[in-house]
Amino acid sequence: MIGRLRGELARKQAPHLLIDINGVGYELEAPLSTFFTLPDIGRQVTLFTHLAIREDAHVLYAFASESERALFRSLLKVSGVGAKMALAILSGMNAEEFSRCVETEDVASLVRLPGVGRKTAERLIIEMRDRLAKPADLPAAGSPSQAGHSARPATAGSDAVAALIALGYKPQDAGRMVKAVAEDEMDSQTLIRAALQGAAQK
Repeated sequence: MIGRLRGELARKQAPHLLIDINGVGYELEAPLSTFFTLPDIGRQVTLFTHLAIREDAHVLYAFASESERALFRSLLKVSGVGAKMALAILSGMNAEEFSRCVETEDVASLVRLPGVGRKTAERLIIEMRDRLAKPADLPAAGSPSQAGHSARPATAGSDAVAALIALGYKPQDAGRMVKAVAEDEMDSQTLIRAALQGAAQK
């Protein structure tokens, strides 16, 4: 089992990233909560990982903290929740916000996440209630200032749309979400965060 990787960040395009460790490139998938904490390309990074073994592939998922990975693993234990949905949940809200939704039985906020219907949201609340730590013990998503600005303004919009589609949003919805918050000189990570926050407020 691969539990942690430390190496040079070679590529990042949500939700995928590439870590170079002594000449070997490890491809990983990560939630946006992790992407917002990543350094610039070429810098060293340490990530906690979860290895999923399927019939057709071995997939490594990356997380900025052990607590974030623990929440991902807990989500996988919920009936009907797979890795893609778990990543979408962690991308749409941080661990503290998710914990608050569960504790307050906030179904409305959960169903705004891509792929989460009402029945799944209710199941998440029921099955996750006893597994979650208190909100104060859970990590918040990293701030944009930690992330570095890797995308050029000219491509930021298309990168943001692609990231939202990869998380499960329909192409037309992803484009509309980005267009609603786009401003000059915004990088892709800022656009993604703003689009997700805008969707959560509706």
